[in-house]
Amino acid sequence: MAVKISRNSFIMEKPPTIYGYGSVVGDKEGEGPMAKYFDEVSMDGYFGQKTWEKAESELLKRAVGHALKKSSLKPEDIDYMFAGDLQNQCCSTTYGLRDLNVPLFCIYGACSTMSEGLVLSSLLTDCGAGGKVLAVTSSHFCAAERQFRFPLSYGGVRTPTAQWTCTASGAAVVSANERPPYIKGVSIGKIVDLGVTDANNMGAAMAPAAAYIIKNYLTDTGLTPEDFDCIITGDLGRVGGTLLIELLAKDGINISKQYKDCGTMMFDFSKQDVHAGGSGCGCSASILCGYFLDKLKSGELENILFCATGALMSTTASQQGESIPSISHAVHISHDGKALKIKR
Repeated sequence: MAVKISRNSFIMEKPPTIYGYGSVVGDKEGEGPMAKYFDEVSMDGYFGQKTWEKAESELLKRAVGHALKKSSLKPEDIDYMFAGDLQNQCCSTTYGLRDLNVPLFCIYGACSTMSEGLVLSSLLTDCGAGGKVLAVTSSHFCAAERQFRFPLSYGGVRTPTAQWTCTASGAAVVSANERPPYIKGVSIGKIVDLGVTDANNMGAAMAPAAAYIIKNYLTDTGLTPEDFDCIITGDLGRVGGTLLIELLAKDGINISKQYKDCGTMMFDFSKQDVHAGGSGCGCSASILCGYFLDKLKSGELENILFCATGALMSTTASQQGESIPSISHAVHISHDGKALKIKR
């Protein structure tokens, strides 16, 4: 069973496997440098549907389909699902997955949802309660803009710190099968709020939460940044990523050599106008499932610390002048299936 080593962190006695995974993105993401790594790139932003919200449901459903196919599994083989998205009441998830007839935990961690789903899936699997557990999340640019900012037809001007919500989805099946990549440890984040109120500067709002969970996992395990090939955040973008490095440096932690951000990896800044970078639940989920997991499976990468980040805001709270609380969870994923030895 998972061993609790602190208030937040667990290490896995028998690290579960990310058995299969799938990724689907939209056309803008398909024009970026990561395009060749995704299972599917759709040039139709509606994904054959009549609305953007229905398009996101189809997007998420396709990612699950790729994960199941690559795992040689059927929906009835999945014991549970942890899934969520950015839409009100996670409706993209519920409508997208309702026909699969799989027991569902609907979760919401904003853009941290993929790491949250993997934390829960791995803990459930390692304790023996889950045989095959699927974690999935998604986001859609047009649907998110309409809900959180302005309808696209409004033509609002985006500030330099604004990020582009990715039309993307990633799905991963966690099981007890013994093959890489493995989940060796996890750390559950807490809400961090430094008072940022600008909904167009999510990177600055989320960076402190990422700094907290990275420092927390390193402290709890005795590991250092040098023990990882990559330390990955979900979607801090250029602004938040720079701030994260500065925040950790103040605590004597230098991650500048290992640091990667999915929001900056997704797009080509010289050719695509995305301002500070990508964001959205599907940003980190699709990059993880499309790019990093293959490299961990092959052994090209040995260890990564995946820390998707979420801004726990709502349009109502923002209109009432509330600040943006944020959260991040850490997932230690490795090519090596041996239990992690604590160094502290």
